[in-house]
Amino acid sequence: MTENSKRYLQASGEWELVVILGDASILNFGIDEWDIITFWVVIRRRPILYVVNLIIPSSFLMIIDILSFYLPPHSVDRSSFKMTLILGYTVFLLIMNDLLPSTANGTPLIGIYFSVCLAFMVISLLETVLITCVLHHNSMRYREVPYWVKVLVMRFIARLICYSFPEDPLAKLEENQGTKPTPSQQTATNVPGSMTLDVPELRQISQDLREMNSYLTILRKEDHLQNQWCHVGYILDFLLFRIYLLILTGYALVIICMWCIWMNQ
Repeated sequence: MTENSKRYLQASGEWELVVILGDASILNFGIDEWDIITFWVVIRRRPILYVVNLIIPSSFLMIIDILSFYLPPHSVDRSSFKMTLILGYTVFLLIMNDLLPSTANGTPLIGIYFSVCLAFMVISLLETVLITCVLHHNSMRYREVPYWVKVLVMRFIARLICYSFPEDPLAKLEENQGTKPTPSQQTATNVPGSMTLDVPELRQISQDLREMNSYLTILRKEDHLQNQWCHVGYILDFLLFRIYLLILTGYALVIICMWCIWMNQ
């Protein structure tokens, strides 16, 4: 009966006939006997409709959200891109709401899947907001990086994620200048003390040079502080991205295992 029904069944493609079970019994009603035949028709939804229309587009959006981590974190393009992605995903859920299966037991499993995907996107946006706050806070330009941040982030976490610090060309230049005497120093050592000229123009030039040196020292210190905070932001961004990718991979493996168990039933 099941094979013949599957051969002649015409459906819209959403439902699939699993099996038809029958049972014959006799109902006694007084002196009369009635033959009763009971049929159980077991059907299930075809998953290909929801895979093509819902799960695959949602997976593409999640992949784009993962690839958005490769945008530079010091720009606002990443946060605006993630916000646009969340808005597009919300519109996608509103459009596809009619295709979601309705069950009597509450929210279907595929609805929970979409809710978790949206939660992952929101967590990704919060991570971007945190990194942007670290990199673009104005007061951090003149504030030293705390010692515990240097120890925890720039040493321990940097070694944990194998973060390599780029070489500072200014530091190398200062080292080279510190090892080799400048021409002015060489001239000063060669000129006797009795021949030193005390000219007002030279004193003014010397004062201007000292002011320029102090101003450049302040700028160099500000750049050094900004570089330190940038390294802290980059290290936290790499760490949170890897944690996010690890959790998302585990979630995908759980969904695949549940799918395989459902298909084998």
